[in-house]
Amino acid sequence: MLSADNLFVKGRHSPLLPPTSLTVRAGELFLACGGNQSVRTALALTLSGRMRPTSGSVSWGRDPRPEHLRRHAALLDSPEVSEPERHLRVRDLVAEDLALIPRRSRPRTGASAWLSGEGRADLGPLWIEELDASARLDLLLRLALADAAVDLLVVDSPDRHGPDPDAWLPLLAEAVSAAGRQVTAVAVVAQLPAEWTGPSAVAGDTADTNAGSAADTAGTAQTAKASA
Repeated sequence: MLSADNLFVKGRHSPLLPPTSLTVRAGELFLACGGNQSVRTALALTLSGRMRPTSGSVSWGRDPRPEHLRRHAALLDSPEVSEPERHLRVRDLVAEDLALIPRRSRPRTGASAWLSGEGRADLGPLWIEELDASARLDLLLRLALADAAVDLLVVDSPDRHGPDPDAWLPLLAEAVSAAGRQVTAVAVVAQLPAEWTGPSAVAGDTADTNAGSAADTAGTAQTAKASA
């Protein structure tokens, strides 16, 4: 379970992240809504353990240590933080990302073999900027889960690449339900898709109103996958 209690990040002139509380159950797909890109990125950074909050706390499972959260969480596509360089070939991105995984959790294969094993060999020679939003996110999710220790995915603003939630929501639902291990995903978005009935929160909420039941989440995930 991912638990955030009154997370607050101070900015130079105004808060980067207003006090925010939320709880994400293990194996759940959760959407968190942030008002602007700075808020969304601050929330994604703190939820993935990449930024220490000014106050408040965040923990993954029963271990409150920041290093535990960082090791188990992957921060995906955060603008100017972890987004892939546009002028980079897919095979080079894969090689770099695989090399960064600790040896004991790393696939024992090179970039080309890894892409072939994922059924994505055709992407190797392409530039990142040539990928559409869905192919790009699909690649990033697969790379994150190539690390056997990662079981929490935090995606920063997947909706910034286009207004259609079908470009990202089904992929996140699939990552949660078909990874071969229990995976939890949090997407920090500009606004909730109209069809979303699963659990969600809004940056600035401190009541930890985890809207939506587990049944709601499962049903929405199935709907999202069907629309892929």
